[in-house]
Amino acid sequence: MSDKELIDNFVKQYHALKNEMGKVIVGQDKAVDSLLLSIFTGGHCLLVGVPGLAKTLMVNTLSKALGLSFSRIQFTPDLMPSDITGSEILDENRRFQFVKGPIFANIVLADEINRTPPKTQAALLEAMQEKSVTVSGKSYPLVAPFFVLATQNPIEQEGTYPLPEAQLDRFMLNIRMDYPSFDEEIDIVKGTTANHDPKVEIILSADDILRYQDVIRRIPVPDNVCRYAVRLTSSTRPTLSNNALKNGQQASLASKYLSWGAGPRASQYLVMGAKTHAAMQGKYSPDIEDVQSVAVEVLRHRIVRNYYAEAEGITTEEIVHQLLSVNE
Repeated sequence: MSDKELIDNFVKQYHALKNEMGKVIVGQDKAVDSLLLSIFTGGHCLLVGVPGLAKTLMVNTLSKALGLSFSRIQFTPDLMPSDITGSEILDENRRFQFVKGPIFANIVLADEINRTPPKTQAALLEAMQEKSVTVSGKSYPLVAPFFVLATQNPIEQEGTYPLPEAQLDRFMLNIRMDYPSFDEEIDIVKGTTANHDPKVEIILSADDILRYQDVIRRIPVPDNVCRYAVRLTSSTRPTLSNNALKNGQQASLASKYLSWGAGPRASQYLVMGAKTHAAMQGKYSPDIEDVQSVAVEVLRHRIVRNYYAEAEGITTEEIVHQLLSVNE
């Protein structure tokens, strides 16, 4: 099957997958699209939203529709790294045997990831980047495909530990989930207070996901799209010399509101996200609009506001939107 035929088939499967998830998830179309985009790109994502917005249900439903193994880790202050990765125990023959932890699944839901100390948060770093874990000097590969989908409550900050920038950078997308509309909430209430348990069918297999990830990587990217993605990422860096940017407006915006900008991984994810976004729309090559479609979710957790931005109440989303407008 040619790459063109694979992409055409991918579009059909993508819509079938969305319809299957729609049996359980009401609304949240943008969040579902972003979640699927990260899956088919091969990236991890962070879902941010107040309690009760079906973040956990969305991830669980997705794992069922994809036919993937699923594990949920409830992050708490007393969680230890070995509770995630697993540990060695002494068996009946007095030999050490490795018992795998919940990280050994296709989809790992890190629920309320900011409720555990940095030492335990760091246990995810190797798994997210290298797709393996090391215990007692021995490396254990994780199953493929492998995704960490983490949730975070943006309101309650007492007893939480902010994620370090190194770990935030491992997440391809930062997905913000909002309240449902009035009509959507009526549908949610009707569906969840009646004796109705929709059955989620398996739409794709692990092999299908890996095949689509592979063809998306082979999608060609025009030079102007690649240059645009790198220029957009570069415009978030306040310390970059003005000569490297197209105009002084970009440099002054980053210098005025940002302490740190996004690194090269952001440019990589902008291009990969644009490829997947284009494929989801049935296109065989991404354009600048595809980069713009994923820019906010790729960049907003990779830039650090300075005192002036915080004092003026300017959010990272607003800064990214301003950078998009000056890069047009």
